[in-house]
Amino acid sequence: MGTGSSKDTEGGSHGREGEGEGERENLDQGGGGQLYVSLKMENYKLKGDLIPHVYGSVPLIGSWDSSKALSMERESASMWELSFVVPPNHETLDFKFLLKPKYTNTPCVVEEGPNRQLIGGTLQGDARLALFKLNGDDGLEYRVFIKADRVSPFDLAASWRAYQENLRPSAVRGIPDVSIDSVPQTGAENGSSASLELDLEHYVVPAPSTCANSGLVYAANMTETPRSLTLSGVFSKSDGASSAAHSFKDGGGVSVDRPSPIREMEVVVPDPTKVYLSSGMVESKSVGTLSPLQKQDSHRGLFVDRGVGSPRLVKSSSASTFSFDLKLDTETKNSMPAASGAVAAAAIADQMLGPKEDRHLAIVLVGLPARGKTFTAAKLTRYLRWLGHDTKHFNVGKYRRLKHGANQSADFFRADNPEGIEARNEVAALAFDDMVSWMQEGGQVGVFDATNSTRKRRNMLMKMAEGKCKIIFLETICNDERIIERNIRLKIQQSPDYAEEPDFEAGLRDFKTRLTNYEKVYEPVEEGSYIKMIDMVSGHGGQIQVNNISGYLPGRIVFFLVNTHLTPRPILLTRHGESRDNVRGRIGGDTALSDAGELYAKKLSNFVEKRLKSERAASIWTSTLQRTILTASHIGGGFPKIQWRALDEIYAGVCDGMTYEEIKKNMPEEYEARKKDKLRYRYPRGESYLDVIQRLEPVIIELERQRAPVVVISHQAVLRALYAYFADRPLKEIPHIEIPLHTIIEIQMGVTGVQEKRYKLMD
Repeated sequence: MGTGSSKDTEGGSHGREGEGEGERENLDQGGGGQLYVSLKMENYKLKGDLIPHVYGSVPLIGSWDSSKALSMERESASMWELSFVVPPNHETLDFKFLLKPKYTNTPCVVEEGPNRQLIGGTLQGDARLALFKLNGDDGLEYRVFIKADRVSPFDLAASWRAYQENLRPSAVRGIPDVSIDSVPQTGAENGSSASLELDLEHYVVPAPSTCANSGLVYAANMTETPRSLTLSGVFSKSDGASSAAHSFKDGGGVSVDRPSPIREMEVVVPDPTKVYLSSGMVESKSVGTLSPLQKQDSHRGLFVDRGVGSPRLVKSSSASTFSFDLKLDTETKNSMPAASGAVAAAAIADQMLGPKEDRHLAIVLVGLPARGKTFTAAKLTRYLRWLGHDTKHFNVGKYRRLKHGANQSADFFRADNPEGIEARNEVAALAFDDMVSWMQEGGQVGVFDATNSTRKRRNMLMKMAEGKCKIIFLETICNDERIIERNIRLKIQQSPDYAEEPDFEAGLRDFKTRLTNYEKVYEPVEEGSYIKMIDMVSGHGGQIQVNNISGYLPGRIVFFLVNTHLTPRPILLTRHGESRDNVRGRIGGDTALSDAGELYAKKLSNFVEKRLKSERAASIWTSTLQRTILTASHIGGGFPKIQWRALDEIYAGVCDGMTYEEIKKNMPEEYEARKKDKLRYRYPRGESYLDVIQRLEPVIIELERQRAPVVVISHQAVLRALYAYFADRPLKEIPHIEIPLHTIIEIQMGVTGVQEKRYKLMD
């Protein structure tokens, strides 16, 4: 990590290896970067259970309240340490040290002498020991090391959002949300023993069959299966558009006549009036549970479920805040996400305040082939599902292949081929009808994936959407010929359109001809609500343009798209090494590692340093709990280590530190409530899995934004939620996903989607 000016007192230099003098000089001259402060206290004669703490004014604590002091973390048998990043507008630190037990406020012993001041990285006054007077004349002295570096924001390897939050104390454990490199490297004790196996393939184990894909997958094949079509035969090029009877109005409007059956193809139009009839049940608006419908004066109340075992807020029709006529028809059922917190609150507000069609959102992709539409659509679908929004991805190419065969030549896509145009409009209409029908049955967000390259086609879709859903066009534009060529070659390798073409070069020529046919008639989006992504796929800048975008969900979509790209890079997920509480079967806590956990930490170090030896920009992310920090402590290679409070284990509240048997014996109602619904169950004064998902959203955004590999060392519940995002697993499955100890899950993100590989380092 490059550093700037460094001030060190009383303890000599504690600088990191590999710091470039030229890099420090540039930062000093430019005045850039943020202040990174490390406070250390050393004493070889520790006194009882008293732990060093730090307290002071903004930005450390915000008040001289000893009960809010920040606990320093043990670095070694005699050394305690606390590191943090100082915002540029708060570079004057006024603080003192004190001793007290970690989890209580008494006894509390404040150091003797005046306050310590650090202004702009420079310690004011003389350096001195920290002297504490205990009982009587008994005193205790600590050597103090205060170091301040000017660090480049790029070297912090954390998002701007993380920077803004990194000094806000946790409401749960009283620690910073994010800190950087709080535990220095352990030098020679890095576990690089010759007896540890270094052959990475030696550790490979099969991934579960329901997990993320382990091989190359064509993203369009993973989209929604057409419900309007049932296929009992396979078609060749001779079975193309000319064999169908089509009837479309002039101007792109869809006629009332459906296409005629083609050979053994049957077109099925579902009757919305026969689907999901009212059953006297109303869906709970925040978490998706069903509650008996209560009627008062022919009106229905709105139920907001705050979690299993928690109080439920009920507003009757007489209450002005939440009341409105909630009709249990096919347009409102399931319209709220199975989520919590801000997601559910915003969904309720949008439904109450917006017109009926705004309750359903259609994201309509626009763009030339090989511009990353399908992969962008797949990533967006996965993100919205993970947040709890009922989302489906409809790919028109999948409909076309099912209806007209997978091996159509480039002539099928010519602008002067009226049969081809009508055939493509036909399958687009069928796909859009399917999406609207699904929305009327309770779906919330449909992602409509096709080129939609002309105003005529887009006008057709907008007419079909009138009064049924709100459309936002998402146009992907790429001007990088290198990326376009790469995408074209991947398309030839993966698309079913060329599965029967043995000659790669012949397929390449055909696809480029198809692309030319689209380019001749392509019309950029200038109508309606739209988002334009211009040269965004590489993650190296680009532009994003928005027009007529408002509301909570469209805003979340724009935020996600700003931070997403298709640069291939691995993400390694692993639980911490076995902890002492794991051995005792206790949940939560903040214990150190067992002997087996220490061995895993050393093996993990060797694994990471070999797997990422050529990835100098990689980073290590941990929670703020010591079992993850200790697991990462042996990893060298100069990788920055970032602690996220968001990666802390699910907080068990009053059950923290108990075994499940103790909970079952002493709190049987809570035990049964959790057993009944682990996803929504919230520990008393603690968290639910839905709460964990909410606080993990900044982590997901940052993982999407990173262009370099990331190693995430966290906890079972947290990794279940993160893994479910990448593997696109339903919310209800998250509490039951297996995340074994001492196993690394490697997620490969890139233009081919998401693939997975697992390494088991220990039994």
